[in-house]
Amino acid sequence: MPGHESVRVFFAEDSWYLEGTSVFLYEDKPCRLDYLIECDEKWQTTAADITGWAGDELIDLEIDIDIDINGDRRWFINEKESPEVKGCIDIDLNFSPITNSLPIRRLNIAVGKEAGVKAAWLRFPSFQLEPLEQIYTRVSETTYRYESGGGSFISELDVNEAGLVTNYPDYFEIEK
Repeated sequence: MPGHESVRVFFAEDSWYLEGTSVFLYEDKPCRLDYLIECDEKWQTTAADITGWAGDELIDLEIDIDIDINGDRRWFINEKESPEVKGCIDIDLNFSPITNSLPIRRLNIAVGKEAGVKAAWLRFPSFQLEPLEQIYTRVSETTYRYESGGGSFISELDVNEAGLVTNYPDYFEIEK
């Protein structure tokens, strides 16, 4: 999906935020999606809002995560539970590669080590949450090998000194 994205990352009131806008074409239809993702101090997703449009469809999603008495993370879209992603810690927006920064920041793995996560993947254009198994291997101080789909998808992600994705080949690159 060729397009543009603008995002800012900031810390306020004991939470991290990713606030951005993605603008792109999908099946020759214009799309604009605004998002605000909130994470706690440990970079665990606590909420997300996605608004905008995809072609003629208006998008207005409020994603909340509740932690129940057993410590399980339960995900809701517009107050409807998505039990298939119960227990997931990270949100992964299918239309925004910057969300790969969330597990990278949260895990902070050492060079040469790897870690697996199961993300709550917000699929585009269905806007449904699905579980997505991911493996992050830290190749160098600024490069991670990203794998999903049981190895059917592999890419090398470059990050800056803050651990934010700056290059996701064929999908995303921060212009300098």
